[in-house]
Amino acid sequence: MEYAGIGGFILLALNIWAIVSIIGSSASTGSKVLWTLLVLVLPLVGFIIWLIAGPKSAGATV
Repeated sequence: MEYAGIGGFILLALNIWAIVSIIGSSASTGSKVLWTLLVLVLPLVGFIIWLIAGPKSAGATV
């Protein structure tokens, strides 16, 4: 089986979801750019950091 390919595809899907959420957030443009770059440059680490501390989507109610 090709586990590396499946893992890479899952990571790609999660990163796309993160970027869409970042763009849809109410954060400033500068913050959106920095978060997007972090997720793109460091895919796994950037995604985990975004998941913990990133801007939340505009539709989120906390």
